[in-house]
Amino acid sequence: MIKARLAYREFEFLRPAATSRGTYLRKKVYYIILYHTDDPTIAGIGECSLFRGLSYDDKKGFENRLQQTIDRINQGEYGLDSTLTDWPSISFALETAWKDIRVNGSKLLFPSGFTEGRDSIGINGLIWMGSREDIIRQIREKLEEGFTCLKLKVGNLNLDDELDILELLRKDYPADELEIRLDANGAFKPRQALELLKILSDFDLHSIEQPIPAGHPEQMASLCEASPVPIALDEELIGKHTTPLRRKTLDVIRPKFLVLKPGLLGGLSSCAEWIRLAGETGTRWWITSSLETNIGLNAIAQWTYTLQNKMAQGLSTGSLYLSNIPSPLYLSGERLYFDPGRNWDLSGLNEAVRP
Repeated sequence: MIKARLAYREFEFLRPAATSRGTYLRKKVYYIILYHTDDPTIAGIGECSLFRGLSYDDKKGFENRLQQTIDRINQGEYGLDSTLTDWPSISFALETAWKDIRVNGSKLLFPSGFTEGRDSIGINGLIWMGSREDIIRQIREKLEEGFTCLKLKVGNLNLDDELDILELLRKDYPADELEIRLDANGAFKPRQALELLKILSDFDLHSIEQPIPAGHPEQMASLCEASPVPIALDEELIGKHTTPLRRKTLDVIRPKFLVLKPGLLGGLSSCAEWIRLAGETGTRWWITSSLETNIGLNAIAQWTYTLQNKMAQGLSTGSLYLSNIPSPLYLSGERLYFDPGRNWDLSGLNEAVRP
């Protein structure tokens, strides 16, 4: 018989994680743990990737809904739960926990050349918001580590400082040597966005994520059509739970790229549908984690590898924490690896307490 319980831990960031939604010092994480009553050592674990201030299910009732999910399993209702549509982080955790227990808790959710240690995944170097000096320091570190794709947050400093940073980068690293992605997190005002994008286009950018706030599809559509910088949708995808709504989003806005975050969009199968629909409109995409610890990152990375998308993926979140869950995942330069010789250490997952 399979039963379920919750585990809860708090993780401290190596450095303050500064975003347009605030600065994060710690991450509070719930895990859904499924286990066999006759052998509790066989456990499937899924991470609730709740991103405070951004997740669709960052709202009143989250903990109650999470407990209801546990109760449902303990009452003998197994499998995925179609009622979790409005709770994407719980849906992601449940989907991956079931996937894990079906492989006897091995965490080998998608066996491949990646999990065998024969291949790796290319990732972008994430540059957090900060002072001008701090951003330049982060960039230098990533370049010294060998990254050929950087993702920079914009909209935090004044425009002159951000342009100066881009100019310094392009002076030494042309577009054929360094791919630059920008992420505005909706920081641009719709009336000013096109003019700003025209200015930014001087720097041979790969793309810019979410230049204006989500929820303005007609304005975003006009911007995608006119922008000299290819636009990627990120926050715009959150809360779009049905196939018709997702298809309408792509048909109306017509972005060049999608940034797909399983923890924010309802899981791997949900992102797979976004990918299928993107194929109908010729929209390209890449996968990004969203502050997951190694449990969630492991599921996302293994699945991402099976997609064989050769673009740089956003899968570096496992390196953000002072003390992550020890796992076979590790970073070397701009590549994410899985060492099958390394063991998981799950001893730190204790019974849940309310944060």
